Amino acid sequence: MQSHELKRVHKNTKKKTVGRGGTRGKTAGRGTKGQNARAGHKKRPEALERIKKIPKLRGYRWNTAVKPKPIVINLFDLAKLDGGTEVSPRALAKAGIISMPRHVHRVVKILSKGDVTSAYNVHHCFVSITAKDKIEKAGGVVKQ
Repeated sequence: MQSHELKRVHKNTKKKTVGRGGTRGKTAGRGTKGQNARAGHKKRPEALERIKKIPKLRGYRWNTAVKPKPIVINLFDLAKLDGGTEVSPRALAKAGIISMPRHVHRVVKILSKGDVTSAYNVHHCFVSITAKDKIEKAGGVVKQ
């Protein structure tokens, strides 16, 4: 066998050009309107989309949107507590005022609607300023 007798195994094929007339009519193989049909169409990557939505201000934290909202309790709800002046999320759950599933930490905020009938020892709860004043006037103690 000599060099002039060599033959290709595969035919020499040329890549079909798209969007220049010829055999591919109408949409020229692009199929759709708009951005997808244009030359050099580049879809914006999703990662860039997410980055652009993040605020540029300093101090931004991802977990601010995930913070649990407190369960609101009013002072007239504290009258339902039976036996004792202890007010905490656990004591409120035992009394049936709030639901507290196992291994779930509930955030409780006490608001000032209602009157205080007895002295309460409040801890592990957020308390509004007016509710704190009412509890302390009745002889109670508020600890964070």
